Amino acid sequence: MSLHIQGGRLIDPANNLDEQLDLYISHGQVVGIGQQPDGFVADRIIDASKHIVCPGLIDIAVHLREPGAEHKATICSETAAAAKGGITTLVCTPDTEPVIDTPAVWELVRRRAKHCGKAHVLAIGALTQQLQGKNLAEMAALKKAGCIAVSNVDFPLENTLVARRAMEYAATFDLPVITRPEDHFLKADGCVHEGTVSARLGLPGIPAAAETVAVARDLALAEHSGARIHFHCLSTASAANMLRTVRNTSMPISADVAIHQLFLLESDVDDFTASCHVNPPFRTMADREALRKAVADNTINAICSDHQPHEPDAKNFPLPQTAPGISGLETLLPLTLKLVQENILDLVTAIRRLTEGPADILGLPAGRLSVGCSADVCIFDPESIWTLDAEQLLSAGKNTPFHNWELTGQVSYTIFEGRITYER
Repeated sequence: MSLHIQGGRLIDPANNLDEQLDLYISHGQVVGIGQQPDGFVADRIIDASKHIVCPGLIDIAVHLREPGAEHKATICSETAAAAKGGITTLVCTPDTEPVIDTPAVWELVRRRAKHCGKAHVLAIGALTQQLQGKNLAEMAALKKAGCIAVSNVDFPLENTLVARRAMEYAATFDLPVITRPEDHFLKADGCVHEGTVSARLGLPGIPAAAETVAVARDLALAEHSGARIHFHCLSTASAANMLRTVRNTSMPISADVAIHQLFLLESDVDDFTASCHVNPPFRTMADREALRKAVADNTINAICSDHQPHEPDAKNFPLPQTAPGISGLETLLPLTLKLVQENILDLVTAIRRLTEGPADILGLPAGRLSVGCSADVCIFDPESIWTLDAEQLLSAGKNTPFHNWELTGQVSYTIFEGRITYER
């Protein structure tokens, strides 16, 4: 299908574009920006008046659940949710069952995603075999098969020598290492932030030091090994400040933050609210404000959903026994736009953190609308006001703390490889 998207405000931070320009799409590619190509005939014209037209969003870390946990979600259900959220590229974590530590498992995921056809699904390979933190995975084979990074997700690498060897191995093949900084001995059995709220509720807490100690260790190992390190889901002011200092050096360091960390606080678990059980936990107002500042000044380069869908029963226990995580694909964009409304970010920077930022971190050709690029486009109405109903989420996971929140900004069209995969 040939598409003519007319009348929209085209924002493409990677190409420094922010003006009213028409977009022309044919054979799955962008074929014209601003001026209609010779001989172009549109099969469909999309009126994007009063809308923002931007590159399809990139979510840097998504727990797809399939294979192995289809009772929580499937690749088809979650890529459909991604399309509804304007996301055209999502990067799946290796904590499936079996683990993505061999090319065969990644090929299984790749074929299933291609069959579903709603979004690009890229893979992070396992850093260690079975994510057990002992023996290194075959990173060379994983990269050859198409994995774009390696990670142990939130499974511990307690042996510092193993962590060093893993970073050295990854550096040899120029694979980014995505690390979730957390000292598991300091975390112990904690489920919320260690502070006044955890003390009042009698819940085991996770101190901020669990994150900062891990960040310090990984920074030292990264400097020694020369590995490209990406810190996933920072949650503390101390970690953000440490990263800001290092970013002034030549070390190849980057970071992201989960969008929910920029809104919710430790006090949101005051009623033992299981939907607010996340890892890392929601922390203090000072931490939240520091993270917002870090996103604004590019210390943190990307915003992600840290999407973790769960079946209802996973949240129907006493809080410490519930599964941590939020279903976040469909709230990633509207919550990021809320940062614009609160004057934390300007609109171009907000879109940059969802497109160019994650693309540059992982070396992807996505996140931009250049002529000849894949036609992955998000068209959203920045003024549309709506109320989130968790039961209306396309994701199989309805676990969100944002139920009944009034949000502004809603996706009208998502275009993936020149095909309309979502239309409101």
